[in-house]
Amino acid sequence: MAVTESLQRTYVESDGLALAELVRKGEVQPIELVEAAVSVIEQVNPTLNAVIHKLYDMGRDAAKTVDRQAPFAGVPYLLKELATSWKGAPNTNSSYYLKDVVDDSDAEVVTRLKKAGFLLVGKSNAPENGWSISTEPKLYGATVNPWRADLTAGGSSGGSCAAVSARMVPLAESSDAAGSIRVPASCCGVLGLKPSRGRITLAPVADVWHGGAYFFANTRTVRDSAAYLDAVAGALPGDPYQPPVPAETWLELSRRAPAKLRIGYSVTPPDGRPIDPEVKQVVLDTVKVLARLGHDVEEHNLALDADDAWKTYTHMSCVQTAAIFEWLSAVVGRPVTQDDVEPVTWAIIERGRATSGVRHISDVEAVRQMGRAIARDLDAYDIYLTPTLTHLPRPVGYYDMSETDLDRYNAKWTDAVFTFPFNMSGQPAMSLPLGMSRSGVPIGVQASARYGDEATILALAAVLEQEMPWKDRRPEVTA
Repeated sequence: MAVTESLQRTYVESDGLALAELVRKGEVQPIELVEAAVSVIEQVNPTLNAVIHKLYDMGRDAAKTVDRQAPFAGVPYLLKELATSWKGAPNTNSSYYLKDVVDDSDAEVVTRLKKAGFLLVGKSNAPENGWSISTEPKLYGATVNPWRADLTAGGSSGGSCAAVSARMVPLAESSDAAGSIRVPASCCGVLGLKPSRGRITLAPVADVWHGGAYFFANTRTVRDSAAYLDAVAGALPGDPYQPPVPAETWLELSRRAPAKLRIGYSVTPPDGRPIDPEVKQVVLDTVKVLARLGHDVEEHNLALDADDAWKTYTHMSCVQTAAIFEWLSAVVGRPVTQDDVEPVTWAIIERGRATSGVRHISDVEAVRQMGRAIARDLDAYDIYLTPTLTHLPRPVGYYDMSETDLDRYNAKWTDAVFTFPFNMSGQPAMSLPLGMSRSGVPIGVQASARYGDEATILALAAVLEQEMPWKDRRPEVTA
């Protein structure tokens, strides 16, 4: 099917809800949206390497039977190449060890995505096992930033963010265990909400990293984020974490400008390291806007020993990573070896195997104590603002998973010192594309809230979407 210039223009200029509305009205057919996505991916992806599995025929087949009254009816979608199972799609975790794995069932969230009307057209690039804030797996190669190709698109959801920024799709799946939704959102100039712990079930898995891992999506508009949350949120009976649920939809709540809020902010990294002046200024500009709108704002620095917290958190994560690879041996048919994975991944597996049960449970308890302390420290605030990243996007190659010293590798994550604390505390946090550097790359501002209160973040984000608009910004590489 040939894609007209008019259809492609409509596709790249519309968010997901707008495209679904066209489908509901009969003005556009779902198959036409799939073909528009295919056209844009084929045009843009050779430069960015954001889509590493092209599943166009899956999208075409599903377009025939999609519910046209669904909230995202006919909207093309990318699944991140990490963990989430979609029947018939590859699921390699960007690892040579899993390069031949194809899913034979749907995760619970995929069942919800299908019900919401999404049409899978591909899978987005991610670093091996998700353990990088850049996206440069050896198996698939690097995803580059659509704003400047010598810079990282961020990670681990770099493929998703680059694709959304470049208009390949309006939404794409992402996940976050230390900033991996928010970091690439900042790098690529899109939105990235990490929801509250337990907001979206991980079924068939019960838990990942003791509540440290979260799944959601990256979008270009606040309303798409809110409606996506409505589509996929919900715990299953027996899930270990179950946050409170509002009486109204998040989409409805996002449309209401919040009353006077108490807003804390910080531009002082909790590890004492420097911050880029341009990043700092965007946060301060945001604070000025919020003060002008009548909110109470005050500076409040995180009371956190960030270096100790990061060391404990990353040590804790190694054990479950080792356990996952042990489980995967039944899927692959043989145990993982050093030659199957990148050096950082092997170092994580080895450390996990060498950690005693006593040490591990001590790490888990320490992380939970620190998470509680973070939440209590910020409980006075309705919203807490920080930079998403302390520096502008780093050059491709800066985060190198061929590093064999795990501690030295983890020490390079200091740019994300404001993101991982909210993985520990369970609080929702969202990166908003509120600034641009003099060199023309995006700068994200992170807004967090109390546990279970995505509604206030989304409502304030919708206000900032009007006050500090980003919708007309287009990267250098785009459709």
